[in-house]
Amino acid sequence: MINGKKLVVVMPAYNAEQTLVQTYNDLPHDIVDEVILVDDHSRDHTIDVARTLGIQTIIRHNQNTGYGGNQKTCYTAALESGADIVVMVHPDYQYSPKLCGAISWMIASGEYDMVLASRILGRGALQGGMPIWKYIANRFLTAFENLLLGDVKLSEYHTGYRAFTRKVLETLPLAENSDDFVFDNQMIAQAVAFKFNLGEISCPTRYMPEASSINFKRSVKYGFGVLGTSLAYRLDRMGIVRSAIFRDEGRRLEPGTSAQRGEVISVSRATSAPSQA
Repeated sequence: MINGKKLVVVMPAYNAEQTLVQTYNDLPHDIVDEVILVDDHSRDHTIDVARTLGIQTIIRHNQNTGYGGNQKTCYTAALESGADIVVMVHPDYQYSPKLCGAISWMIASGEYDMVLASRILGRGALQGGMPIWKYIANRFLTAFENLLLGDVKLSEYHTGYRAFTRKVLETLPLAENSDDFVFDNQMIAQAVAFKFNLGEISCPTRYMPEASSINFKRSVKYGFGVLGTSLAYRLDRMGIVRSAIFRDEGRRLEPGTSAQRGEVISVSRATSAPSQA
C-alpha cells in the first residue's frame, strides 16, 4: 500500500529462471501488495522458481503470445486484483527493482498517470552495457517520436520499466495493440493521445548474458513498428487516417478474462515477502 493505494507489480516473464529470485527479492516488499507473474510458455523452470518464491498470482500461457500479449494478460490480471497502481518490472534484472517505490510515489502523488524509468537520464545506458547500435537507434527513434507526437518530450520511449494508474489501464484501448514488442511504444502514444500526464525517472540498466534482449533482426522490425506508430498517431491527430488504437471505441482489456489466456498456477492474496530461494 502506498499513499492509501494498492500497489501491484506485474512481471511479464519468459525464460527468467536465472534472474527471477534477485529481481523479486529487490522489490520493496513493505509497500508492494501483490506480485503477478505471467509466464509466456517458457522453456525453463521459471514457473517452479516463481512457486518457490511464493508469488501470489502466477499465470502460465498455453502458448507463446509475445511480449505485448504477455502484458495484456499482466494488466488484465492486475485490474482483476483491484490494483490502484501497477508497476511493470521485467524479471530479467535489467532494470533496478529497488526503484519500484520511487516510480510508484510519482503515481501516488497524483501528479502523473504514467511514469517511465529512463535508461538515458543520469549515468546513461552505455555505461550499463547497452550496445552502441541499440543506443544510436534509441536516440534516432526517440527524436523522431518527439517530433511527431509533439505534445510530449521524453528522453526515451523504449524502456520496459513503467508504472500506471488504474485509470490508464482501464481507458486505453490496449486490446487493439500488437502482441509483439511494439506494444510498449503504442501504449505511450495512446497515453499521449488520451492526454494522460507522463513523467520520467532515471534508472540504471544492466546488460548481461542472463538478461533478455531482442536480436538485431527483431530490433529492426521493432524500429519500423515504432516509426509506423508515430506516423499513425500524427495522421490520426490530423484527421487524415483514423487508427483504432487511438479511438475511444477501440477494444479495451476485459477484467475477468486473464485465466482464458492460460493456466492459473497459484493465487493467494497474502502480502509478498522476500525469499532466500
